[in-house]
Amino acid sequence: MVDPGVSPDIAAMSFEDALAELEQIVRRLEGGQVKLDEAIMSYERGAQLKQHCERKLNEAQQRVDRIVIGPDGAIGMEPAKLD
Repeated sequence: MVDPGVSPDIAAMSFEDALAELEQIVRRLEGGQVKLDEAIMSYERGAQLKQHCERKLNEAQQRVDRIVIGPDGAIGMEPAKLD
C-alpha cells in the first residue's frame, strides 16, 4: 500500500531508515543553522517521513493483533496486549 502524500523514495524505506532520517532533520532544524528555503523543504520531507513511520507502525500493530474464535465460532481480531 502506497501513501498518496509520500514520495516513492520514502515509501521504499524501512521504518528504521525513515526514523533515522527524520531524527537528522529534526536535529538540523533545531540547530537553527538552516536557510529558510531548506528548512521548509526539510519540514515537508519530515512530515512525509512521519506519515510513513506511522503507517509502518500501524501495519506492525495489525500483524501483532490476535486472531480469536468467538463462542459462536465466528473468527475475529483482538488487539494485542503490548503492555
